[in-house]
Amino acid sequence: MVETNRIEFKSQLTDDLDIEKEVISFLNYREGGIIYIGIEKDGHPIGVDNIDAAVLKIKDRIRQNVMPSPMGLFDVLVENIDGVDVIKIFLASGTEKPYYKTKYGMSTRGCYIRVGTAAEPMPTAMIEDLFSHRVRNSLRNIPSPRQKLTFRQLHIYYDSKGLVLNNAFEQTLDFLTDDGRYNYVAFLLADENNVSIKVAKYSGTERFDLISNNEYGYCSLLKATDLVLDKLNTENYIFTRKTEKFRVDTPMWDKLAVREAVINAIVHNDYTNEVAPKFEIFSDRLEITSYGTIPIGLTKDEFFSGVSIPRNKELMRVFRDVEMVEALGSGMPVILRKYGREAYEFSEHFIHLVMPANENVPKNVPKNVPKNEPKNEPKNDTKNDTKNDTKKRRELIVNLIKRDNNISIAEIAKKVGVKPLTIKRELAEMRHIVQHVGPTRGGHWEFL
Repeated sequence: MVETNRIEFKSQLTDDLDIEKEVISFLNYREGGIIYIGIEKDGHPIGVDNIDAAVLKIKDRIRQNVMPSPMGLFDVLVENIDGVDVIKIFLASGTEKPYYKTKYGMSTRGCYIRVGTAAEPMPTAMIEDLFSHRVRNSLRNIPSPRQKLTFRQLHIYYDSKGLVLNNAFEQTLDFLTDDGRYNYVAFLLADENNVSIKVAKYSGTERFDLISNNEYGYCSLLKATDLVLDKLNTENYIFTRKTEKFRVDTPMWDKLAVREAVINAIVHNDYTNEVAPKFEIFSDRLEITSYGTIPIGLTKDEFFSGVSIPRNKELMRVFRDVEMVEALGSGMPVILRKYGREAYEFSEHFIHLVMPANENVPKNVPKNVPKNEPKNEPKNDTKNDTKNDTKKRRELIVNLIKRDNNISIAEIAKKVGVKPLTIKRELAEMRHIVQHVGPTRGGHWEFL
């Protein structure tokens, strides 16, 4: 390993503002970069003492000592290199340049830029130029069209990951404009909004003979994303082919690539013009269209290489908190590995992703019933289950109710993959944990 314009080595974490200087230089750099702590300048890994405490300290220092807020633009990870644990700080290029040390402000002592393999003070002329071109029309600065917002669904998602949102979460998650009003980030993640994501299905290869046109939205973008993923998972038929020695299961589209593509389209969509991404299912392909083209300052080669400039860093931060996104720049390699660059089409205002159906899948797909669903369900679909199967099913039921306490038994059964009668039986056994309050239609679930 060697230092480059995008890689910096530090042998240890010091108490001065040296690490903030490197972080700022990469945030201001058009390609972002990576800082390794626990690697000497010659590339020899030596590790980090008390590494968990060091990771927490780095996160706090970046949050407190760097402005504008870099939340959603960095990851701090532990990576094993040659048998030694080191710290890896992944930094995306920011959209609110220039970034600077809070202590010194927007000055030559506070602003840095990556030059070769070093972080150099930023000249005054560059500071003024970057500030004049700063993207001011970000979601954080756009007031929400509604100011009476609730965030019950957001709390459910955070609770499901063992995270607690305190009374100051609106400020922590950048849900407020400078004058203290709810912004468009808050609007997108609130329990109610006017954002609708469409999933259309056609019988053939053209945009006519529409079979279904589902809308998922008017709720937290987290919940809408889950609903879109569930719908596409249902439509991702699995075809089974038996050979002499084994059985081959083939889905229409690669499941992991679809998940990454859906989340990329939703998180990086340009919502400033109130245009949501859309998803279209054809007999031979899946098309995903998101509004907004490649971020300014990023080339197509950099886009495909995984260089990350999050369009909506506040959304990215929340999606990473609830583990819908693993790490910055992690989705693109998964998609390209399966479908290649040719799957992407760029227009003036949109990015189109076309995911062809697996060539081994028959083109005459049934319109309503997926191949992976048995035609005749057994009366008792859990007859041969083990105790572990039951435990996993009940854990899934609990997580589904945590995400949506208005979910119906029929919806739970569909997501779990069993009959509604099975869910009723499980919930009866779990009545000491969760109970339904109110009428069958219009009631809700409560945990005891």
